Amino acid sequence: MHTNLDTLCINPEDSIHQAITQLGIGPVGIVVVVDGERKLLGTVTDGDIRRAILANISLDEPIKKLLSSKENTRYAQPICASVDTDSDSILKTLQQNQIAHLPIVDDQWKLVGVVTLDEYVLSPELGMQAVIMAGGKGERLLPLTENVPKPMLHVGDRPLMEFIVQQLKASNIGHVNVTLHHHSEKITKYFGDGSDFGVNITYTTEDRPLGTAGGLGLMDTPKETLLVINGDILTQVDFRSMFSYHREQGADLTVAVQRAGIQVPYGVIDCEGTTVLSLEEKPEVSFLVNAGIYLVEPQIISLIPFNEKYDMTQLIQKLVGNGLKVAAFPICEYWIDIGQHEDYQRAQDDFRLGKMMS
Repeated sequence: MHTNLDTLCINPEDSIHQAITQLGIGPVGIVVVVDGERKLLGTVTDGDIRRAILANISLDEPIKKLLSSKENTRYAQPICASVDTDSDSILKTLQQNQIAHLPIVDDQWKLVGVVTLDEYVLSPELGMQAVIMAGGKGERLLPLTENVPKPMLHVGDRPLMEFIVQQLKASNIGHVNVTLHHHSEKITKYFGDGSDFGVNITYTTEDRPLGTAGGLGLMDTPKETLLVINGDILTQVDFRSMFSYHREQGADLTVAVQRAGIQVPYGVIDCEGTTVLSLEEKPEVSFLVNAGIYLVEPQIISLIPFNEKYDMTQLIQKLVGNGLKVAAFPICEYWIDIGQHEDYQRAQDDFRLGKMMS
């Protein structure tokens, strides 16, 4: 049982952003919300944070607002156990509720500690393999990509694709397939079979550009969930958390999304018929945008045409049109899509300033 309450507890008046920070530094992947006497009020998990972002709740809001947003859901009341509960009953509670963390309280509902599922059973393998989409020409980054595939552009002291491979290894994802086209030999020469990087790398070569999903149609149908990531993405997204979220949602495909704002350079008028109701000067409009990271169930691969240009946007639209479940996984970690020269320069600056993994 984890009993360092300073790392486990947080006040309901603290911000959601503070909860994210504490989740990152805490030992168990959960934050327990308590009052001044450390009585249990609620819990905050990674999934709670993601759902709050989708609900457009500001991360500057207090945690109590996040807790109130869980009302009338199955997450409304924290599941906990008494300090005198035996181990078999604790394990049964964890498994029946499909949770990985369980607060332990005394008879006054004061927090004593938190137990985790992996204290009782060995953590299973993720059951996931990865595909890095690295076949694009990177035309917006010319002339840098004239003779170098975009994933091999250096950020700091190594190619950006090496960051992705290292993150996959750290997430215990050992099998990585890389789709290739533009100057493919420079990727295969550098990474080889992946053994020098602690993973097993195989390659799928596109004889012509097949878009952001077409390369998947050349692969044999996998037996495990596929993590698909564009080869020009740098991020600190927790792939384990994304996988848990994907399973929790029962999704056929999960797409990582990032909130982006665009400022309208004009005063925007709201009308009802000919009557002006309001005028807002240069408002910022917020959108959820595709972050280029996906989890795809094996049966979905058969829907991708063989050896045809096909994009993830087309696949997602097909799934939605066929009534299959597509889930959005909002990102609150570091993320950058290196699509243009200014993005590449920002990545270099971020590396130098220590804002991304090193």
